Amino acid sequence: MTESNVELPDMRAEVVSAVRALSDREYQQRVWVGRIYPHPGFFDDFTLNVNILGDAGVWDSPRDAIGYTLASETEAAAMGSLVAHLEKVIEDVGSESPDSDFLASPLWQEVVEAARNALELLTR
Repeated sequence: MTESNVELPDMRAEVVSAVRALSDREYQQRVWVGRIYPHPGFFDDFTLNVNILGDAGVWDSPRDAIGYTLASETEAAAMGSLVAHLEKVIEDVGSESPDSDFLASPLWQEVVEAARNALELLTR
């Protein structure tokens, strides 16, 4: 199965966008913490990206998302790893914490690295 024949390509694009945001520390600091947005009407933060992964069915069961928003077992495994790292940092920091607390967590770099790995697979 290739990316072009997932059933929900628009939702896949949202997943890719969320993973891209999770993979970029500079972006996170500028947009999530500094609230410096690229244009009026734009909004992004940590919670939004986590919610996108949940809405796309990737959070609860990446394997079940194959064919819908994910194209392969390899993508599902990478997303499963990303979600596991996200769950650890959320548990450590607290789900209601400000974005700056997530970025300051000693566990955050593992999230960024898992997101970079997933992004590479999702955008091949």
